[in-house]
Amino acid sequence: MIRSLYTAATGMKAQQLNIDTISNNLSNVNTNGYKTQRAEFKDLLYVAMKKTNLTDDGGAPVNLEVGHGVMPTATTRDFRKGSLIPTENPLDFAIDGEGFFSVLLPNEQVRYTRDGSFKLSVDGDEAMLVTSDGYIVLDEDDAEIIIESGMKDINVDQFGYITARDEDDEIIEIGRLKIVNFINPAGLLSEGQNLFSMTAASGEEYMLEPEEMESKIIQRYLEASNVQVVDEMVNMITAQRAYEINSKTIQVSDEMLQMANNLRR
Repeated sequence: MIRSLYTAATGMKAQQLNIDTISNNLSNVNTNGYKTQRAEFKDLLYVAMKKTNLTDDGGAPVNLEVGHGVMPTATTRDFRKGSLIPTENPLDFAIDGEGFFSVLLPNEQVRYTRDGSFKLSVDGDEAMLVTSDGYIVLDEDDAEIIIESGMKDINVDQFGYITARDEDDEIIEIGRLKIVNFINPAGLLSEGQNLFSMTAASGEEYMLEPEEMESKIIQRYLEASNVQVVDEMVNMITAQRAYEINSKTIQVSDEMLQMANNLRR
């Protein structure tokens, strides 16, 4: 009975994490480029109360084991592409396929994002391509993307090459967006603000070259989150019921323990 109390408690803690994860998914349903998270669990240590003991004279064919509950092991992300939403902004970009935009933080560290909602940060006669939070968008040479004064009709092709028309109406190539990927994107560390950082689990970044690039850059589109609201609501109800069942198990175990204590009187 004491064991069942602690076992049910691990179940409640696990389902609380599950509900927290689902709630985070639902709260980010309108976040550009957000990827659904899923909590993963594993069972805890088992006690073998009776082991198999098959002999020529027979014996128990199976073990008698009692588990000690469950524990969370990881939260993984589903990196499948979200829906592409059309916009009228020439500085909105979506990656149709795998890959991440590279951005530079004020501390000179590189981060990665699927959110292609970019802006222009004007400094004198020049403008620099930045994220909504002001982080610098990098080109394939890890440099800033500069738009000179007087340039117009900014265009980006499917490979990420940026062109614009100058004051003489000539097409000028500005650079190419740096699009990278990882051997294991699920190993990236979420840092908030739609940013990911590289880890040992994700592996080193590698740039998607035009001649090998299966993904496409689509201008005037943004990638929506890949959260499926109906699925998340079903998962929420399932997790809530599991939480209630574990809570009920604690109540029943407490009642049984109370009955056992009363037998001594």
